[in-house]
Amino acid sequence: MNYTRARDLVVAALIAAVLVYAGVRVGYEALPPLPLAAGATLLVVAVLEVVLAFAVRPRAQHWQGREPLDPMTATRMVALAKASSLAGALMSGVWVALLVFLVPMYARVEVARSDTAAALVGLVSAAALIASGLWLERCMRNPDEPEEDDTEDE
Repeated sequence: MNYTRARDLVVAALIAAVLVYAGVRVGYEALPPLPLAAGATLLVVAVLEVVLAFAVRPRAQHWQGREPLDPMTATRMVALAKASSLAGALMSGVWVALLVFLVPMYARVEVARSDTAAALVGLVSAAALIASGLWLERCMRNPDEPEEDDTEDE
C-alpha cells in the first residue's frame, strides 16, 4: 500500500468539480436550498479522526512503555485515513463547483446567498477531513520503515 499523494487528491477533486459543475448548471433550479450544516458532518468526522490519531499514534510508532498496535487494527486505520482523505478531496471538488456556480449569482439571487454560506461550511469541513485523513495516515507510519520518496512515478 502506498502513501496518499497530493496529486491523487487533486485529480479526484478536479473530476468531482467538473462533474458537479456540469450537473449544477443543468439542474440547480430543481435542487432544494442547502442547509447551512450540510457539510458540517464532514467536520465531525474530521474531529473524531484527529482524536483517534492522537490516541493510536503512541502505539503505532512504538513509543516506550506502550503496547504495539495490532497489525490488523493498524491496517484498518490506514484504510480509514486513505478513504477519509479521498472523500474529503471529492467533497472539496463538489463544494468548489457549487461555489464557482453560486458566487456570480450572489448579489442577485437570495437562495444563492444562503447556498454560498452552506458551500463555504462544506468546503472548510472537507478540507478538515483531508487534513485529518493525512494526519492519521502519518501517525500510522511505522518508524522502522524507510521514508518513501513521493517524487518517483510508479
